[in-house]
Amino acid sequence: MKQRAWRRDAFSLVEVTLALGVAAFCLIAVFGLLPVGVQTNQRATSQTAAASIMANVIADLRMTPKPPVINTSAQYQITLGTAKTLYFDKEGRFTTAPDTNSRYRLTVTFPTGPTGLAYADVKVTWPAAADPANARGSTEMFAAFDRN
Repeated sequence: MKQRAWRRDAFSLVEVTLALGVAAFCLIAVFGLLPVGVQTNQRATSQTAAASIMANVIADLRMTPKPPVINTSAQYQITLGTAKTLYFDKEGRFTTAPDTNSRYRLTVTFPTGPTGLAYADVKVTWPAAADPANARGSTEMFAAFDRN
């Protein structure tokens, strides 16, 4: 009778320990990147909301009729040539005054320009309660309107 030699293919305890050490090292590196990813996502979301708010306000200003008719925008009641500050909540909805739900502060100023052209400097900062000079985030857009 022939005897079979059973060969055992298995990992040793040293190999398993080394594999767990390498896996733990990699997981620690990945978990270290998670807070940075979450912060980047929050910043991107705020930038997107601010850009959307600015686009809506500029569209409202562009739809404003020429001065002999009406010089005030329909949706946000912005008078061309007069600076105004507006407040928006975290979803980008207009709020009438600064309150606890306000997240974004929009400031519209009108620099002087050549005759016949109207310019608007639109800046959104957040959080709304912070001074615009010390805000956590901001985005700004410059728009020109043909009033000839």
